[in-house]
Amino acid sequence: MSGDLKWNKIFGAALGTAFVILVVQQASGLIYHSEPPEKMGYFVDAPEEVAGGEAAELAPDWGTVLPTADLAAGEAAFARCQACHTVTQGGADGIGPNLYGVVGGPVMHRPGFAYSDAMAKHKAEAPAWGYDQLDSFITAPARYVPGTKMSFAGIRDTQTRINLIAWLRTQGSGGFAVPAPDPTRQPGAAAPAEGAEAPVTEGAAATEATGTTPAEGAPAAAQTTPAAPPAATASAPPNT
Repeated sequence: MSGDLKWNKIFGAALGTAFVILVVQQASGLIYHSEPPEKMGYFVDAPEEVAGGEAAELAPDWGTVLPTADLAAGEAAFARCQACHTVTQGGADGIGPNLYGVVGGPVMHRPGFAYSDAMAKHKAEAPAWGYDQLDSFITAPARYVPGTKMSFAGIRDTQTRINLIAWLRTQGSGGFAVPAPDPTRQPGAAAPAEGAEAPVTEGAAATEATGTTPAEGAPAAAQTTPAAPPAATASAPPNT
């Protein structure tokens, strides 16, 4: 009989302890309950980030950086693309399209590849992969073409992108002209004033930048060139 009373006391003590704990929890919750403040006590003045969450960066001066790019480093950088892309001439498409001749080529250049609707929309806005367009896409694909199926996070290091684009140009895009150096893209260059005309670039670079042939651009140049006085023309050497 005494043994049964012993176990009853143990169970009773356990139940009593549990009851006390529950009561203390409920009581403390009512006593120490606090409401969140309507206004934070401290304001942290953090500067706003520019669009895309990164500091604004001067676009590469392709006429300067491409001739000096490290092609071996560019080929090494392409290793991170090989899981989805091939770059050999006639190579098969993988998860992503074959990239032979992509530099300077049209957007969605691989017939039969299942491009995303987002890429089709982008093509209507920027139909070719120029240096700037390719650079922006490689930097952050999902930001440059929202909705793209390409899940690659991008390459944020500018020199790595330059090397990669320079190497890709050697893979079927050698005919795509390297533009002349652009002084407005040099470090420390002032932004062109609003309404000011861009300097005319000669040769193939001008054709690439403006999309016009030299013959088409000649009349405009003639209009902006002041006519020489008749007397001076007689003594001047032939214009070559």
